[in-house]
Amino acid sequence: MESAIITGKSKKDIQLLLNIAEKMGMKARILTKDDLEDIGMAKAISEGNTGDLIDTDEFLKTLK
Repeated sequence: MESAIITGKSKKDIQLLLNIAEKMGMKARILTKDDLEDIGMAKAISEGNTGDLIDTDEFLKTLK
């Protein structure tokens, strides 16, 4: 399965693309702001998950 995220400034244009996708037999929906935040968080977690352990005390010092 392949996916695409398309952003635009016009609700009318986005709706047209959704209609075209549905006519082509594809599933399409508008993502909410929460959906986009969840995708961003998942990407950040994935990129930051190196498997390396860090020193907790040193990390806490960097937060101060």
